[in-house]
Amino acid sequence: MNSFCIKINNTEILNYLLERIQTINFENLTYSKNKFKIYENIIVHYQGKNYLEFYNFLCELLEETITKFYEEKLMKQLINYNYFYFDEYEKEKILENCFDIVNSQEYKNTIKENRLIKKELMKYILEHKTMILDGFVYFRLKDYYKYLDNLVDDAVNQFVIEKEYTEFISLLRIYVESRMPECNLLHLIYNRGESILLDEEKNVVSISDNIYNAKYLSDISFSSNDFALNTLLTLLPEKIEIHLIDEEDEFINTIKLIFDGRVYVCKECNICKTYRLLNNAKIIH
Repeated sequence: MNSFCIKINNTEILNYLLERIQTINFENLTYSKNKFKIYENIIVHYQGKNYLEFYNFLCELLEETITKFYEEKLMKQLINYNYFYFDEYEKEKILENCFDIVNSQEYKNTIKENRLIKKELMKYILEHKTMILDGFVYFRLKDYYKYLDNLVDDAVNQFVIEKEYTEFISLLRIYVESRMPECNLLHLIYNRGESILLDEEKNVVSISDNIYNAKYLSDISFSSNDFALNTLLTLLPEKIEIHLIDEEDEFINTIKLIFDGRVYVCKECNICKTYRLLNNAKIIH
């Protein structure tokens, strides 16, 4: 008979492990529970001959438990230690970003491929007959801890970018709301990430004259969207009609946020139909 003892001092984790052991169908497996000093002990007994299968069972069970009960706690500790200068609200936002990354398919594929927890578990179980779960998590999972550290860094970078974007939108909205409109209407034709501006008479708006009074453009980025946004901020139309030839994306959402209340999105007017036909003709050729 092969036995392995898991020592726990957390009732929630204890109950979870007992429930999982009961529900997982594994032949020749029994278990017992008793308390010794400060720890509750779950002793798993295996009477079969396929020891590798038994070790895999233990690894899967413990990996699942560690991910469920320790991952969030470890991420919070990393945020509090490495990014103590953020306030509590900002830390919560960073933690939300961590969850988004953890729930992404890319993260799941990476964890599945690397199995950072399982590798360390297997190594430990092959050499020991008992495990203090807290001690194992905090002192044996260095590669996993390093991986979470990088994950938190990515979440912080994402938070900073989002914060800067929000501040950027807020400043531009203040600017727009503080000025009188320079024209009544501009049409924005948007297709495949490229922008064209038309005036009220449906003539193409020249953007070359507006670039020298840029209120938005950086010294680096000069796409048609950058020029279009700068022109909108220069002419400050009372109304913007966006004609979507393609799908709505982040740029269109940015326009809607900056010019809140002035933007109307259209997909089926004569302008939309004309540019859609032109676009289809380009694709055919």
